[in-house]
Amino acid sequence: MKRSLRFMIPLLVAASIAGCAGNDNSQPAPGGQTSAPQTAPQENAATQPAKQTTYPLTVKDATGKEVTFAKAPERIVSTSPAETEILFALGLEDRIVAVSDYDDYPEAAKAKPKIGGVVKPNEEAILAQTPDMVVGGISMEKPVADKLKSLGMPVYITHPTKMDDILNNVLAMGVITNKQEQAEKVVAQMKKDIAYVQEAVKHVKPEEKKKVYLEFSPGWTVGKGEFMDELITLAGATNIASDTVGWNPISEEKILQNDPDVILYASGITDEKTGVKLEDMIAKRNGWDKMKAIREKQIFGMDQNILSRPGPRITQGLIEVAKAIYPDLVK
Repeated sequence: MKRSLRFMIPLLVAASIAGCAGNDNSQPAPGGQTSAPQTAPQENAATQPAKQTTYPLTVKDATGKEVTFAKAPERIVSTSPAETEILFALGLEDRIVAVSDYDDYPEAAKAKPKIGGVVKPNEEAILAQTPDMVVGGISMEKPVADKLKSLGMPVYITHPTKMDDILNNVLAMGVITNKQEQAEKVVAQMKKDIAYVQEAVKHVKPEEKKKVYLEFSPGWTVGKGEFMDELITLAGATNIASDTVGWNPISEEKILQNDPDVILYASGITDEKTGVKLEDMIAKRNGWDKMKAIREKQIFGMDQNILSRPGPRITQGLIEVAKAIYPDLVK
């Protein structure tokens, strides 16, 4: 099957975590959720117990709906590749009973039973797994989520648009699944990656910032308010589409006029209608051979999954983006 982000575009264009113990009042937690009270730390760090989530736990997801978990979920269905990667990073492989058709990382995800697409997964296939947690990502249609919830399934929806949202999703799922310490370790490494890039590019002067054009799918780019735009900003560069908001169809003339220093694209993508690879489409557009980025061969393919999935590997994507833009600064 040809690799494509076609299933993301309709939702990305159309649309642009957390709990309480028993009847206690909920308190703020990462990502706008509420978290259960935790065991007070001991004076001796060596004897300090692992953080434990208190159940029943009520959380509020990205849709604003509350979800209650009577205990730590033991049968988890993930309908989103990014969320699947988070669950695996938390060490929950044995609890993941099914994933979407697009889940391919880590390798163990490929062997899990499949429940259909990310936009509209197969309801019957999900029900057949008798899950006590269903995780949906940014591409799940609201009617689908509502239908699953109406069937009595605890459905938790995420919709990260910023890097902080992604970090908070990891922490929130750590609370829900009673994997808080592992979640904190994952987030600590992600923050380390971000700090590494920021330190490397901190001396880039405003007038020296490179102009970057990013095409994540044939004919589509990204503006402000989305994490892919933030990758470019964190890397010390300027996104030439930053005067727009969200996911946008490109204007070939406008991009030519902006004359980017660097072009980034999602590698491994082929246009379904023409069979032409994305990198070839970019190189052959009318007049684009006059662009500085193409003249100087500053056009780089990025792993499409690392670039587009708001999961634990997104900071690896940040490092790769920064290396492509400033190879002398980011090694």
